Amino acid sequence: MRIGQLAEKTGIPVETIRYYEKEALISEPQRTENNYRKYTRKHLEELLFIKNCRAFDMTHEEIHQMIDAMKHPSDNCHAINAIIGEHLHHIDERIAELKILKETLATLQSSCMSNHTIDECTIVEGLNTMTIDAPAKGSKSHLG
Repeated sequence: MRIGQLAEKTGIPVETIRYYEKEALISEPQRTENNYRKYTRKHLEELLFIKNCRAFDMTHEEIHQMIDAMKHPSDNCHAINAIIGEHLHHIDERIAELKILKETLATLQSSCMSNHTIDECTIVEGLNTMTIDAPAKGSKSHLG
């Protein structure tokens, strides 16, 4: 099948499929005599696997690790379990960060006196004056 058909079947944009191919997340397709890529059921399965991993917010690196582990089907599934365990840890960290963000925003909202003008808005004032500690690049987020 051609890339457009594959995109339609998976719901993944053509550009994304090409990116996954470039990043070696999917197998390299064969080429026709006209040099068109020729995709197979295997590519469809690979893309659906990636799509499901991305739905769980897994990084490309985590997906690469999963795919590498899957190249050894007779091995113990410890490697896959470890990848998922690490991802769950990242999710827990993100949930904790989101809870803090929610509490901070709720505090800001509760300080609002809706009858004030925007010039006097305590939410705007708070956003202008508070210091929010965003995670440093690559420190807490597994997305880097």
